[in-house]
Amino acid sequence: MSSGAAATNGGAFRFAVNVTPKPGILDPQGRAVEASLGHLDVHGVTDVRVGRRVELTVTAGSEAEARATVDRLASELLANPLIEAYAVELLGGVAQLEAAR
Repeated sequence: MSSGAAATNGGAFRFAVNVTPKPGILDPQGRAVEASLGHLDVHGVTDVRVGRRVELTVTAGSEAEARATVDRLASELLANPLIEAYAVELLGGVAQLEAAR
């Protein structure tokens, strides 16, 4: 297995899909959070955007096949392409393994 792979259980790949409103799309939750910051005596935080994170495990023959499945799910099911953007993140990669040491 390559050093950056996140395969566990022989072909199960763990991903996270982060979905956020596209730039220019109204984000009422983000505005509400930003409006509340002063009440918490927090200053200097702007442009708050609220989204969601979906974590999933995909069993596939390779990381590329698993990522293709996740990309399809993200674009067709998890995100509304008209108003939301998404980013796919492979979990358990080199950075997380080194942080756990």
